Order: sequence, then C-alpha cells, then structure tokens
Amino acid sequence: MPKVSEDHLAARRSQILDGARRCFAEYGYDGATVRRLEEVTGLSRGAIFHHFKDKDGLFLALAHEDATRMADVVAQEGLVQVMRDMLAQPEQFDWLGTRLEIARRLRTDPEFRRSWSQRSAELTDATIARLARQKSAGRLRDDVPTDVLIGYLDLVLDGLVARIASGHAGHNLSAVLDLVEESVRRRD
Repeated sequence: MPKVSEDHLAARRSQILDGARRCFAEYGYDGATVRRLEEVTGLSRGAIFHHFKDKDGLFLALAHEDATRMADVVAQEGLVQVMRDMLAQPEQFDWLGTRLEIARRLRTDPEFRRSWSQRSAELTDATIARLARQKSAGRLRDDVPTDVLIGYLDLVLDGLVARIASGHAGHNLSAVLDLVEESVRRRD
C-alpha cells in the first residue's frame, strides 16, 4: 500500500473542513447529514471519518479552526475589527452559521459545552492579551474590569452574528461598531 504524504493528508483534511463548514452553515448541525457531508466534500464517509472520529469531532475541529482564525485577527487588530470584517464581507464568513450552531449546542449539549470550553480558550486568551496591551498603552478605559469588557464585546459579537445570519444587517451597523469602540476607549 503506498504511503500518503503529510501534505496530501493536510490537503484532504482542509478539503473536508471547507466542505463541512459550508454544509453546517447551510443546514445546521442536525441537517448536515453524512450524505450531505459526502456530497459537499466529494469524499466518502470512510475518507471523511478517517480524519475525524465522528460528526461531532468534525464540527469541533471546524469550530476550533474558526476560533483560531478569529483569534489571529483579534491578536493583531482587536475583536471590533473581526466584526467590521464581517460587515464588510459577510460572504467571507461561512463560519457565521457555525458560530450560531456553537451557541445553540452550548445551551443544549453539556458534553459539547465541556469540549468547547477547552477549545475556545485561544480566542479568549487573544482577546485578553489584546485588551491588556491596549490598556497598557493607555487606549482603553481603566475603570472597567477586563472581564466586563470581554463580556461586553462578546455580547456585541453574538448580536452582530445573529443579525448578519438572519439577513438583517442594517446600513447603520458600522456606526454601531464606532459607538462600541468609542465606549471602550479611554476618555482623557
């Protein structure tokens, strides 16, 4: 049996994740059946589940990849920039549906909640580090604890995701994000 290169395995895994992201975004977790996953990836169930233990493992890997991508933007430019990017190019964010599905499963699935809390730490850590740097530079309010700022920004992000995913992204959301940024900035 020929040996498969690491590059080939990584490419196949990426192909599966890209297809699964579209499938979960379009059909939700429950509607993303194995048959649909096979159709969107162009691969057999054996090929898909060679890389992932099961559908839940595939969804968690996808959600973790998306959180990592968001964490990279947060670390460099902040969480509000992630939101601005969503507004500017919503078609580039297939993971909006994934984020909604994560929220639903966090509420309804204790096992998923345990798994996700272990995997979502990267995004939280990036946000905390960014806020700490901004506070140290004197750019953020120092009268509000960091955990409150994080809760506030997460709440705004979740609301924005819900608004975009429901097709109701209004013309004034950019101005709303300006207001959010202004509300966390240090006042001299």
